[in-house]
Amino acid sequence: MNTSGLVALATLALPLSGMAQTPPPPAPREAALMETISVSGVGRVTVTPDRATFSVGVQSMAPTVAAAVQDNNTRVTAIVDALRKLGATDREIRTSQISIYPQQDHQPNRPPRITGYQVSNTVTVTRSNPSEVGRFLQAAVDAGANTVSGVSFTVSDPARGRESALQAAFADARAKADVLAKAAGRATGRALSITEGTAVTPPRYPMGRVAMMEAKQADMPVEPGAEELTFTVSVVFELQ
Repeated sequence: MNTSGLVALATLALPLSGMAQTPPPPAPREAALMETISVSGVGRVTVTPDRATFSVGVQSMAPTVAAAVQDNNTRVTAIVDALRKLGATDREIRTSQISIYPQQDHQPNRPPRITGYQVSNTVTVTRSNPSEVGRFLQAAVDAGANTVSGVSFTVSDPARGRESALQAAFADARAKADVLAKAAGRATGRALSITEGTAVTPPRYPMGRVAMMEAKQADMPVEPGAEELTFTVSVVFELQ
């Protein structure tokens, strides 16, 4: 038996087994991921609303359903006619709510007694010129509306201001990355990936339901104001 050959094989096996116990170096992709920084940026833009929506209606009360419905129909028809005279089209006017409720008198130890009926009918109007809202509301009130609700202003094109807001969001992300990289003694390199977030609009607070029985005056003062749109981006930068 050749013992010198066995010794040589054993000697060669020792370095190989030692090498097997050393963890392999990170793959190029893993190494790249360890040399990046992920941040998010926010960009905002202020736009002027170009669409207005409001609801007007009538609440009628009478001893019978028929009388309440007749009064309500007459007054709602007058309101719709007044809105059409100002230029509202059939596509801009829609019925949004109709209800009939009995009015009851509750007395102790007695069953409820129906004393009359309340009929409500509400129409919602959408216009592309917010400056007209005050004139339309006043015309509806003059025609017999005694409820107003849901006055709101919106931006019809969600892409308005999107480009400048996204640029601002990326700049915000870059600024954050520069601060963090400098704190780590590094520098920010190129952007490796960019992901656009969801556009966010602040909640709108519509005008509450109010009685308009005595509002005989000039056009109602209504101000559309401005709306702030928020865009976000997530960016992965390389570290240098």
